[in-house]
Amino acid sequence: MGILAVVFLTCAVLLVVGAEWPRLAGRLGSDGRAARSRRRRKAELTLITGEEGDQEDFAASVERDLASLPVIDAPDDRSSRR
Repeated sequence: MGILAVVFLTCAVLLVVGAEWPRLAGRLGSDGRAARSRRRRKAELTLITGEEGDQEDFAASVERDLASLPVIDAPDDRSSRR
C-alpha cells in the first residue's frame, strides 16, 4: 500500500469516528452512571391519585386561571393596506 492510501484510510477512519462520537460517547462514557442514577431515582417515585372531587376542583381552578389571563388582540396587518 502506498503512503497516500494509508493517509486517506486514516482520514476516513477519523472522519467516521468524529461523526459517530456523540453516540459512541453515550455508550462508552460516564453517562451510563448518570443514566443508572436517574433510573434509580425514578424508581423511587410514587404516583398519587386524587379523588373525583379533587379533579373537579382542579379543573375549575384551571378554568379560573385561564379566564383571568390577559388577552392581547392580534395587531392589524397594515402592510397589506396601501
